[in-house]
Amino acid sequence: MPTTPLTQQNFQTVVSTNHIVLVDFWATWCGWCTRFAPVFEESSQWHRDIVHATVDAEAEPALAAVGQVDRYPWLMAFREGTRVYSKAGFLPGDQLEELVQQVRWMDIDEFRREHDIGQHTAAAPSAPAPTTAGRAGPAPGPQAYGWPGLRSA
Repeated sequence: MPTTPLTQQNFQTVVSTNHIVLVDFWATWCGWCTRFAPVFEESSQWHRDIVHATVDAEAEPALAAVGQVDRYPWLMAFREGTRVYSKAGFLPGDQLEELVQQVRWMDIDEFRREHDIGQHTAAAPSAPAPTTAGRAGPAPGPQAYGWPGLRSA
């Protein structure tokens, strides 16, 4: 699945209506963003059940500001409308895959209890942004088990 561009107009809808959403904030002048883009795109091909979205921070400065994004690339992960990861920096493919698996298998109810987040928290980037996730069960929706390199054809 190709990546989905996000704007102020569609951010909330995309994040709140999908089980898992990864959001890459980037800028055209950012060399690390250029290096991360193909890694992110490859992940979108392996994980078609996960929305891989991008925000052009130059075109959408309000989204970057609300999310307190001040470096690029910046990656956020949302699970069932709750932000569960938010951090700057380039991730190699294996580390991005580890993050995907953590978000996929985390116990979102436990996460919400630990961080005192209501069941239907708004998905705006201003929600709490812890950088760790517990593991318990898969996100609802279609499942793709295992790491991409280990899947059978």
